[in-house]
Amino acid sequence: MRGRATFITTVAAALILFLLVSLLLLLARDWTENRARQHSEQAVERIVYNLVTQGRDPLLSRGKGDTVIQVVDWEGHVVASGPRLQGRPALAGPEETRDKLLLDQRYCPAFLDECAWVFGLRARNSPWGEGVMVLAATPLPGAVTMWTLLASIVLVTMALLILITWWTWHTIGRVFVPVDQIRSQLADFSTHGLGHRVPVPESGGAIRSLAETVNATLDQLEDARVRERRFVFDASHDLRNPIAGLQMQLEFALDEPPDADWKPMVGAALRDTRRLNDIVMDLLELSRLDSRAPAAVETVDLAGLARREVERRAPGVRFETRLEPGVTVRANPVRLARVLNNLLNNAERHAESRVEVTVARDGADAVVEVLDDGSGIPEELRERVFERFSRLPESRARDPQGTGLGLSIAREVAEIYGGSLRIADSPRGARFVLRLPLAAWSTTP
Repeated sequence: MRGRATFITTVAAALILFLLVSLLLLLARDWTENRARQHSEQAVERIVYNLVTQGRDPLLSRGKGDTVIQVVDWEGHVVASGPRLQGRPALAGPEETRDKLLLDQRYCPAFLDECAWVFGLRARNSPWGEGVMVLAATPLPGAVTMWTLLASIVLVTMALLILITWWTWHTIGRVFVPVDQIRSQLADFSTHGLGHRVPVPESGGAIRSLAETVNATLDQLEDARVRERRFVFDASHDLRNPIAGLQMQLEFALDEPPDADWKPMVGAALRDTRRLNDIVMDLLELSRLDSRAPAAVETVDLAGLARREVERRAPGVRFETRLEPGVTVRANPVRLARVLNNLLNNAERHAESRVEVTVARDGADAVVEVLDDGSGIPEELRERVFERFSRLPESRARDPQGTGLGLSIAREVAEIYGGSLRIADSPRGARFVLRLPLAAWSTTP
C-alpha cells in the first residue's frame, strides 16, 4: 500500500508538473516575443516621431538593447541603416513591405544569427525620400537559450518530483509505523504469550481503534485461556488422590492368594488405572507448562543426564551412546529428564533392535539426537506427532496404553528453554533432534 500510494502520487505530480512546465515554456516564449516586439515598436516610434514632429534627422544607431534599425524604400531597397546593419540586405523583402503601412511579425533572415521580431512603419516624408518604411528588429532568444531554459525547468521539476516522492514515502511510512508495530507484536505472540499487548498509538483515528480492539480481543482470549488452564490444573490435581488411592487398593487386592478367579479382572483395572494416572499427570504437566510456571533452573550436564536415563532402561532394545562430555545447558533437570525419558520411550517403542543416543555441541547449541532403527515417520506426518493426543496408527498398535502427550510435552519444554525439537531426515527409522542453548549462551527463561 505504501509503494502503491507513493507511485500514484508521483505519477499524478509528474503529470501536473509536466503541464506546469509546458505552460511555463509557453509563457516564457510569449513574454520574450512581447518584449522584443515592444523594443522594436519603441525604436520605430522614436524615429518616426522625430521625423514628423521634430523635423530633424533621427539617429538610427540609438536602438534599445540589441535592437537594430533599417530604412527601406517602396521597392524594398535599403536606403539607410544603423551601424550594425551596414552593408546588409533588407530585414524584410519587398513582397512583405510593398503596399503595407505597418509590419509586425517574426522574421529569420539568413544574415542574422537568430530570429528577430521586426516592426515597421511607413513614413510619408523623410530625409531618405517619400514613402520609406522604418524597420526595427529585436533578436529573439535562440535555440541554445530556450534549451537552457528547458533544461533548467526540467532539473527543477525532477528535484520537485524526488522531493514529492520522498515526502510521500516518508509520510505514509510514518502513518503505518503503528500498523507495523501491531503486526510484529502479533507475529511474536509465540514468544510473548497472550499476556502481551500491542502498543496503542497516541494519535487518534482508525489505527488507535484497531490497536484497542486487538488488545480487547487479547484480554478475552487470555481470560478464556486462564479459565481453561485453571480447570485443567484443578481437575488434574483433584483427580490425583482418588486415582492414587484406587491404584493402591487394586495393588493390595492383587497380593491376595493367586487362586482367586477375579484377579485377571483386577489386573486389567489396575492397568487402566495406571494409564488414567499417566494421562492426569501429563495434563497437569501441560497445564504447568502452558502457564509458564517457574521451575528451579540450574546447569545440567546433558551427557550425564542421558547416561542415567539410558541406564534405567529395561533389557531388550540395545542402546548405543555417543556422549560428548562438558555439554551443559541451563534448565530444570526434572523437566529435561522427562524430555529425554519421553524421547527414549518413543524410540524404544518403535525400534527393531537398536536405539542410538548422541550428545554433542553445534556452535552455540547443545544437540541431543535419539535415533531408532524402526520404520520411521513419513515427512508429511512429522509435525502431527507433536500435536496433543495425536497418535499414529503404528503407535496405537505398539502401545495402546499411551497418552499421546509425551512428545507434546517434550517440545513445549524445549521451547520454554529457548530450544527446539524436531524430526530430521535419516536413512532408517525416526531421528529426533533436540537443540538447547549452551549454558554459556543461555538466559534464564
